[in-house]
Amino acid sequence: MANFRMDPDWLRYDPAPSKPTYVPPPGAVDAHCHVFGPGDVFPYAPERKYTPCDAGKAQLFALRDFLGFERNVIVQATCHGADNRALVDALRAGGDRARGIATVRDTVTDEELADLHDAGVRGVRFNFVRRLVDPKPDAYYRTIIDRIAPLGWQVVIYFEAADLEERWDFFTSLPTTVVIDHMGRPDVSKPVDGPEFGRFIRLMAEHDNIVSKVSCPERLSLSGPPNYGDVVPFARMLVERFPDRVLWGTDWPHPNMKNHMPDDGALVNIIPCIAPTEELRQKLLVDNPMRLYWR
Repeated sequence: MANFRMDPDWLRYDPAPSKPTYVPPPGAVDAHCHVFGPGDVFPYAPERKYTPCDAGKAQLFALRDFLGFERNVIVQATCHGADNRALVDALRAGGDRARGIATVRDTVTDEELADLHDAGVRGVRFNFVRRLVDPKPDAYYRTIIDRIAPLGWQVVIYFEAADLEERWDFFTSLPTTVVIDHMGRPDVSKPVDGPEFGRFIRLMAEHDNIVSKVSCPERLSLSGPPNYGDVVPFARMLVERFPDRVLWGTDWPHPNMKNHMPDDGALVNIIPCIAPTEELRQKLLVDNPMRLYWR
């Protein structure tokens, strides 16, 4: 039995979040969350760059119900590498209320892909954040894309704002639906109508296969909790300009947070600030994720 000790500076998720005052619409989806281990059942990857606290499916589903959501899209965490067993276990336990995004290597077999699809996986994630992973050459990712294309899966990409210019040609050449994590991590100290975020807006405006998650204000904010007011204008601009191509998620259990651990109830209360009408909230929380993951 593996014995994992979490990193000494690891911040555990809030075990008792507040009950949000905002009530999501029926059918709402938390479209970005994770499961970690438990490590003695689903060991963490030898190549991982962090060791988290355990945060399993039971805690995730309890949070889903407490916050007023009906479904989850569970994203494979880098601490598990390309071993998707914890993800698959959570998906099978969640049934039709859960879908997943896996991490696979270019050596994945058709049988393995079919098993992942049967469990509820609907895409793969490519992580370009160097402090979390060691990015591969473009050809590596293209091999995987060729393998998943027959399944109709999407590609989820995680990168930082400074990387967008360098990766532009690759990102815009992807033939699948492309979902970008956390708005491409904008620098919210810069103007929302400035050139850096303008490049991200242009990416979405020119490529209608690209979807953005308007999630993780706790990662981007300089002003801090509970309102993360400096992030709101960025998310709201995307929701209002691209209402059919945005998703929202908690990012529970909030891996690699260093300065504070967010209150998940407070995160839910921000939703009306970034999606100020009932119609926008319906698209953000229900229509868009249902179309992308449950169609």
